[in-house]
Amino acid sequence: MSKRVHNPFGSLSADFPSSVVVFLVALPLCLGIALGSNAPLFSGIIAGIAGGIVIGILSGSQLSVSGPAAGLTAIVAAAIGKIPTFEAFLLAVVLSGIFQIILGYLKAGILGDYVPGAVIKAMLAAIGLILILKQLPHLVGYDADFEGDESFRQADGSNTFTGIFNALNYILPLAVVIGLISLGIQIIWDKVLVKKSKFFKMIPSPLIVVLVAVGIDQWAKANNPSLAMPAHALVSIPVADSVQGFFSFFMFPDFSYLNNFNVWSAALTIAIVASLETLLNIEAADELDPYQRVTPTNRELRAQGAGNLVSGLLGGLPVTSVIVRTSANVNSGAKSKMSTILHGIMLLLSVAFIPKILNLIPLPALAAVLIYTGFKLAKPSIFKEFYKKGFDQFVPFVITILAILLTDLLVGILIGCIVGLFFVMRSNFRSAVFVVNDENNYLFRLRKDVSFLNKPIIKRKLAHVPENSYVLIDATRADFLDRDVVEVIEDFMISAPLKNIKVELKKSVNKQQGFTIFPEPLKETA
Repeated sequence: MSKRVHNPFGSLSADFPSSVVVFLVALPLCLGIALGSNAPLFSGIIAGIAGGIVIGILSGSQLSVSGPAAGLTAIVAAAIGKIPTFEAFLLAVVLSGIFQIILGYLKAGILGDYVPGAVIKAMLAAIGLILILKQLPHLVGYDADFEGDESFRQADGSNTFTGIFNALNYILPLAVVIGLISLGIQIIWDKVLVKKSKFFKMIPSPLIVVLVAVGIDQWAKANNPSLAMPAHALVSIPVADSVQGFFSFFMFPDFSYLNNFNVWSAALTIAIVASLETLLNIEAADELDPYQRVTPTNRELRAQGAGNLVSGLLGGLPVTSVIVRTSANVNSGAKSKMSTILHGIMLLLSVAFIPKILNLIPLPALAAVLIYTGFKLAKPSIFKEFYKKGFDQFVPFVITILAILLTDLLVGILIGCIVGLFFVMRSNFRSAVFVVNDENNYLFRLRKDVSFLNKPIIKRKLAHVPENSYVLIDATRADFLDRDVVEVIEDFMISAPLKNIKVELKKSVNKQQGFTIFPEPLKETA
């Protein structure tokens, strides 16, 4: 029986270190997604705070982490371009939250249950590969693409793969040193030190990575400034000169735009896309949960709606459940939602009190943290596992990964679901009609659901039955027979005497509804 965690305060020893890791991962992503959305940088931080604290408290998920999402950047950027002011856009975010709350009460959360398990696991592996591919340029100091971008086509005109090749022309030596040392620290920490002492398990390796990276860069600035990290390769949080200046970063929605069509259109679009992305990520979060807890999806939609409501009211971007932060949370050993809540509190306190210190953090160090997280999501063993499961599982898994890599998350998932549905139909199609013959004796066994798609194969095989044969049509195992299939069998039974074919029919009775699948009694032919 799985161990359950009920008291969130009872697992602080695991949740606090995890919250530090999530905080370090979330910080550049919040800023990067705001940059990619053409929004004020601080709006991304506000969204991260709302996603951590508000959604963390209201959500039924113990491990999911919410915040501004890469999947919404194109939608947000387009909306900001169409809507007259940013304050009017914030109104759209507030309305999207209200729409999500309504969707939660309408029980729309059930939609997430229709995504095949192979597609969810493919999504996790694809996100892992995207993290590795997208962070490689940041690892060497090339920051043309904004931090957190997950789409194939990048804002700078290149794509995921050409971005890596472009980065080779802009390598910063110190960035490479910091990146490689950061990766090495995490590997040694997890594979060696943690196994030797519980002390190392209490300290998250990404925290050590950040401290070492800052130390290396500060040493370079003091001894050889030409090697030090440039401003674009460091975290860049807006710094206020006073308390009043800090509160000026917060903006409020302009309700005078309630009659603007573009505001309502953007709100509905954000609500639908954010809800779909959340439901997918929640399924993935439950898949990652070592305690196998199940998140109530309708409650999650309501929590997400509340998060967007608060984010919009304070000047933040729309939020969703985010699998990158969630996977970092799980891999760091979080046990309850306290990790999510604490990371939101850390975001708030850090930008309020120590923004100048945070701005010392080199992005290559954080890129190394994300690359290591990505590797854990896309381990080679996962691909081997699906290969062993067979063609029907492996092909949808691989196609979903490729589709997500070459498009974006939602389009890739849709393609994966279509491919998965095709294989389900293919499996059902192949197993619905079973034909075997011994000389001139033929058995046609109809199983499960026999639809009009099976009509051609049944018609063709019946037509090839030779003269003077005996045919047994067994429909006792069929749950459903399409009327077109029934007509094919009826026509065959009528014409069978002309070829001296004897036909015996075993009918299926639907026990639940109490009727025979063949609506009219058919006589055996002799």
